[in-house]
Amino acid sequence: MININDTFNKELTADNNRNNVPRQVHEAHFSHVTPRKPSNPKLLHISTEMLENLGFDKAFAKTETFLNLVSGAEVMDNTEPFAMCYGGHQFGQWAGQLGDGRAINLFEIKHHNQRWALQLKGAGATPYSRTADGFAVLRSSIREHLCSEAMFALGVPTTRSLSLSLTGDEVLRDMLYNGNSAYEKGAVVCRVAPSFIRFGNFQIFAARKDVDNLRKLTDYTIRHFYPTIEVGTKTGYIEFFKMVTERTLEMIIHWQRVGFVHGVMNTDNMSILGLTIDFGPYGWLEGYDKGWTPNTTDRQHRRYRFGQQIGVGLWNLFQLANALYPLIEDTKPLEAILDDYKSAYAKKYPAMMRQKLGLMTSLETDAQLITTLENNLEMVETDMTIFFRNLSQINKNTLINDDSDFLNIIREAFYNESELNEKHISYWRDWFGLYITRLQKETATNEERQNLMNTVNPKYVLRNYMAQMAIDKADNGDYSLIEELHELLKQPYAEQPKYQKWFAKRPEWARHKVGCSMLSCSS
Repeated sequence: MININDTFNKELTADNNRNNVPRQVHEAHFSHVTPRKPSNPKLLHISTEMLENLGFDKAFAKTETFLNLVSGAEVMDNTEPFAMCYGGHQFGQWAGQLGDGRAINLFEIKHHNQRWALQLKGAGATPYSRTADGFAVLRSSIREHLCSEAMFALGVPTTRSLSLSLTGDEVLRDMLYNGNSAYEKGAVVCRVAPSFIRFGNFQIFAARKDVDNLRKLTDYTIRHFYPTIEVGTKTGYIEFFKMVTERTLEMIIHWQRVGFVHGVMNTDNMSILGLTIDFGPYGWLEGYDKGWTPNTTDRQHRRYRFGQQIGVGLWNLFQLANALYPLIEDTKPLEAILDDYKSAYAKKYPAMMRQKLGLMTSLETDAQLITTLENNLEMVETDMTIFFRNLSQINKNTLINDDSDFLNIIREAFYNESELNEKHISYWRDWFGLYITRLQKETATNEERQNLMNTVNPKYVLRNYMAQMAIDKADNGDYSLIEELHELLKQPYAEQPKYQKWFAKRPEWARHKVGCSMLSCSS
């Protein structure tokens, strides 16, 4: 039996208008919406780990009731599905009301004292869909389903995915927004998180000067998700902003650690719980490149590039501070918290990089070691994942000679070794000399250091070409690669010899292939 325990749509303000037509929704936190019934739903994949977290057994997952639930075919008794109202800044510009345009919250459950909200993405239009249809296509749904669970296994704070289903309907999409629309298979992902509240939920009420509903939402969020904070006081609101800031920084540090680029860090895509949310044009670094973004929409200005994610996080938090200001009416504590974000980053980022390098102590010289490494990685195309994974094999007693044999450990990470000239090799020789000297100041053995490094440097990540291969097979009715990648990515830090073929650089055929190097917000 499902232990339904709704709070958001019981404690907050509902939109009185139940007509499901695009419109501006005022003085309401959500609108009631019924998912559109798919013509021929088919369950493609389930996350058994998420199934257990929800208290569902495997037998239930095989029933028609489960299929109908996660595809939107039926609404459970005594539940009232809804779409949230929120606004946001998109690419730095205030966009006004946005809202759940293709997401419908089904209900909340409580299991083992953990609250979970179940949400369907791609189950039809809502009052916030504007000119869109509210549906999702198979390619983007595969990417979201796999990435949600892969991020969890990597130890990155994230929303989760319970299931992936086909709807049996076709959806018209212009993949790259270039006028070439085509019909694609429709799909639905059942997303799961403690809550899907975003920065934008607060921004919309502040922008409309609706302080009453802003206060209700903030008190609700604190009461259910920040229970150590006092509700309804200025001191509590300041502490709330502080904790959101800390969680946001922690999340982005994890992104940088594994080479993840979100691709569209608009304020409406920022979780108030510090979770990775909305897997659209994301990607993992192939060659280490601080300027890389997977989002074609962002190609010109690269606002959301890998090296700028920390800065964008701060910018987004500044917008959240503006939204919470009406409850606090004092800028000084908010400014102090934003300053703390910058000082905390100055400590947390080097600490994370020391872990990647297997350094258990901290020395002043580490900053230069890290900076030089990052510069070297960008000299020629060098695969980030393979480089750091293989670096763990270094021996702190290795002698760095005048030849290039010292590069053998990381040679596999170079995309085109012929690009390495004598100058590049000289830079690497100098760095390895510094690195080995630094390792010799550590008391850990080579084996202990390798074990440490292999817990923070994944061997396997969901490279875009891998997801695209799964998509291509699924388009032809073969869903086996979805299962294989899902299993592989459950243990990204383990060696997994049977999956060794996935420990590889991006193949050349994927360098400029749509879906591998070029992704849009519909991805």
